[in-house]
Amino acid sequence: MDLDAVRTFAAVADCGQFQLAADTLAVTQQAVSKRIAALEKDLGVRLFTRTPRGAELTLDGQAFAPHARELLRAEQRASDSVRPGRRALRVDVISRRIAPGALIRDFHRAHPGIELDMVTIAGGGADVAIAAIEAGEIDASFRAVTTPGHGPLPPGIEVLPAIDEPHLLLTGPGHQLAGATSVTLAGLAGHRIWMPGLLPGTEWAAYYESLAAEFGLTIDPVGPNFGTEHQLDVLAESGEVATLIGEYIRLLWPAPYDLRRIPVRDPAPVYPHALLWQAGNPHPGLAALRDYIHAREPGPRRPGTWVPPWAAGQSSAVRTLRGCAPST
Repeated sequence: MDLDAVRTFAAVADCGQFQLAADTLAVTQQAVSKRIAALEKDLGVRLFTRTPRGAELTLDGQAFAPHARELLRAEQRASDSVRPGRRALRVDVISRRIAPGALIRDFHRAHPGIELDMVTIAGGGADVAIAAIEAGEIDASFRAVTTPGHGPLPPGIEVLPAIDEPHLLLTGPGHQLAGATSVTLAGLAGHRIWMPGLLPGTEWAAYYESLAAEFGLTIDPVGPNFGTEHQLDVLAESGEVATLIGEYIRLLWPAPYDLRRIPVRDPAPVYPHALLWQAGNPHPGLAALRDYIHAREPGPRRPGTWVPPWAAGQSSAVRTLRGCAPST
């Protein structure tokens, strides 16, 4: 069905005259008459009766009117769903539990009028996220962006360093290091750090590979990845297995598990999250998100921290997450 004809029908029904409807639509009266005639032919009924006072809806026209208006509302909703500023800002994160997820929640509290859609591209590294940005499937993504062997970013992809997320060691109560107030990276050598689900070729797999290589760590990705809850079950029962988690990660476990979150020092490994987006994206929510990140307390990377050599270029103006205490 021709939506221009439906829109013309609604205008005539509202105005009561073909000429007034033509003025409203900025077309000629002849164009209005032709559209109504075509619509009536398509439907096989008369929609208007001409009277000395103008145009009045027939019984068929009255029956058609609410459906015509719903068609026009559906057209508007369809248009708004993809129009920057009308649709939700789509932001991709690796996980809703880690620092970027907390940053987006803080941004939403600061800008409640901006509609947000926080998504996770399942199983995808930075390359998948960048492809989704270029395809218009998402507006932005939080990633570590300088993955070895992947070369420079595609033209038009912009990067803003966003947040460093320090790491903690997570152990069960029976682990050898469970009573420590802090541990060093050198002190973790020889301990099994279990991280199932590290996908080869992703930036987070590259991060942990670099960490293991530089400090002689045993990071074990082997084993079925049944999810975070299963990993917590294993840690609670094991005296040998530990894992690394982000400082701001949101995890819940039963009180009897008595898991221990232990800071890692000398140096403290941090994961360098950055915001990626397509240059020229006009969504006003994206501009507000960039401004929000810019406005957070700036500063160089703190002394005594570690990032992989391939991420060193992200060190300037990195922001530290504030007001987001770890929760267990």
